[in-house]
Amino acid sequence: MIIKVYDDKKSLGRAAADQAAISLRHAIRDRGQARIIAATGASQFEFLDALTRAPKIEWSRVEMFHLDEYIALPISHPASFRKYLIDRLISKTGITNYHLLEADGDVTQMVFTIGRELNAAPVDIAFVGIGENGHLAFNDPPADFQTEEPYLIVSLDEDCRRQQVSEGWFTDLSQVPRKAISMSVRQILKAKEIIAVVPDARKAAAVKACFEGKISPLAPASILRTHPNTTVFLDRYSAALLDPEMRDNLKAISF
Repeated sequence: MIIKVYDDKKSLGRAAADQAAISLRHAIRDRGQARIIAATGASQFEFLDALTRAPKIEWSRVEMFHLDEYIALPISHPASFRKYLIDRLISKTGITNYHLLEADGDVTQMVFTIGRELNAAPVDIAFVGIGENGHLAFNDPPADFQTEEPYLIVSLDEDCRRQQVSEGWFTDLSQVPRKAISMSVRQILKAKEIIAVVPDARKAAAVKACFEGKISPLAPASILRTHPNTTVFLDRYSAALLDPEMRDNLKAISF
């Protein structure tokens, strides 16, 4: 795993987008298409803005899968991750081959169908974030590191739900759904490359726990350290609690 740290979330987003764009171009050049997993949330704003403006990506050759979604939240709701991806990625790039988690219908059948499509071929790149509680997708602690199911129906813990309020997606905790669909940890790790975009001081404690502590279901994103091709993009705020010796070499730290 490689950690790269930048001065602010804008430069972080540009750097992560540059790396993602190169990988997308290479996959399309080599195989005629690229398959991606897309994350959502406030942490991804600058990254997706830069990525959708990157030149020479044939988005018509990109197939996109959805990382997670609230159960029973309509697509019209401002916090809908389907709406987020349509507004911030699909409509800006013209992607036509995408698989959104329609979590307000027959969830069991939908998860089975999209999971089968997901496993039909390797995924080139997974874009992910890390939650304030260390979650990876909606795999809150203690996360399931064992299941091979591509998607899980999960219960969201209070820290995760409070994060959604603090980011402005909901006005109070009572509005945040308690259930969600999440891509499983082992499914995320099947991607050939993982790009984790993690800005902001509010993520600093999770960054320290996941990258300096034990690899543990109690720090779900710590599992990224086992993947052979993961790059974590931090800003100086999210990296602030890392060990000082580590911070002396923040441009590229390999584990």
